[in-house]
This record gives sequence, C-alpha cells and structure tokens, in this order.
Amino acid sequence: MKSAVILLVVVLALPVAAQERSLSPGVNRAYDGADYRRWQGMFETEGREVFDKRHEIVAALGIRPGMAVADVGAGTGAFTALLSQKVGAGGTAIAQDISPEFLRGIEARTRRENLVNVRTVQGGEKDAGLSPASLDLIFLCDTYHHFEYPQAMLASLRAALKPGGRLAVIDYEKIPGRSSAWVMGHVRAGREAAIAEIEAAGFRLLKSHSLLSENFFLEFERQ
Repeated sequence: MKSAVILLVVVLALPVAAQERSLSPGVNRAYDGADYRRWQGMFETEGREVFDKRHEIVAALGIRPGMAVADVGAGTGAFTALLSQKVGAGGTAIAQDISPEFLRGIEARTRRENLVNVRTVQGGEKDAGLSPASLDLIFLCDTYHHFEYPQAMLASLRAALKPGGRLAVIDYEKIPGRSSAWVMGHVRAGREAAIAEIEAAGFRLLKSHSLLSENFFLEFERQ
C-alpha cells in the first residue's frame, strides 16, 4: 500500500515538474565555455573539503564491482575516476554534466588514466539524459544547488535508477551565522530543504553520514 501511495505521489508530481520555473536563474552561467584546466585547479585543490576527503567519501558509498554508477554534475571528473576504480572492469561509471567542455576534459582524462569503463553523458537543465532503470547509484557532489529545476531533475534521476537504487547527495551546509556569506548567497537549499524536496520526489532517506563538516552527506533510496 505504501509503495502504491508513493507511486501515485510521483505520478501526480510529473506535470508539476514539467511546468516548474527556474529556482536559481543563471546559476550555471559561470560554466558557459568552461576552461577545464582552470576549473580543475579550483575543484581539485587541497583545502576543499570534498577533495581532501574524496577517498573516504567513495569508501562510504559501499560500491561493489560490477555496479553501474553515475557522477552527475561531474565537473572535472575527480570523483568519476575514483568511482571507475571501484566498479571495476565489469562495471560502468558515467560522467554526466551540462558542460560539453567539462565532458571533453573528462574524456581526455579517461584516456590518459586508461579508465575504459567510463562514458560521458551531456545532460540538460531539466533532464539528466540517463537511460531509464539503468543505475545502481547516482552520486551528486556540490551539484544539487546547481539544479535550476530540482523537481524535474529529481524525476529524471529517479527514472534512471533501478528499483531500490540509491541517490547520494553531498552539498554545502547552509546555516545562518556559521556558513560563509558566499554559501548563504549562492546555495539555494540547505540540508532540511534538500531532504524535503528529495523525499517528495519519491525517495526515502537511508542515512546521514557524519564524515564532513562544511557539507552534508546524505543517502536516499528510490521508492
């Protein structure tokens, strides 16, 4: 009965997602014509919490050889490379991004590092571009706040997961008086708002990891 109710909620939400207005107009404009090397120097730098703890983050995901995983909003591909190693030769790691420049940079990186199980997918503002029911895990790292149309994107991500598939979300903590002025102005949704939006899209919160301090790290299951 519970699964039927969840399905009904998701089905009723689809027309709403289709009509959704941008909640963060222009949030991705900085990546138009992105310089891969410049952004790599910013994303993959010591002192950035998610980069410093990248190995611990990936270990916490419990990825098994043979899995199909997607790094959505892959950026310069630092996590894609680690996910590729975890799923092994029998698995698939997808690097998805809205920026063609980032994807070309990731493709060059995978050739250099001989990551033969990686493929790239260019997504849009409302559709991740991922095949239906194809993934065991979708990973978002500091990407959720870049969703201009979160309802539409969450519907797209849910459709791409296999039944029982997981969605892992890392994003900035947005706490008045504690978070930086940049985070408070740039990030649309903090932890509680993100949980509410994701659960309303047909996911169930599985766990909250305590690994990070500047970011929250949540795992959800597709319902």
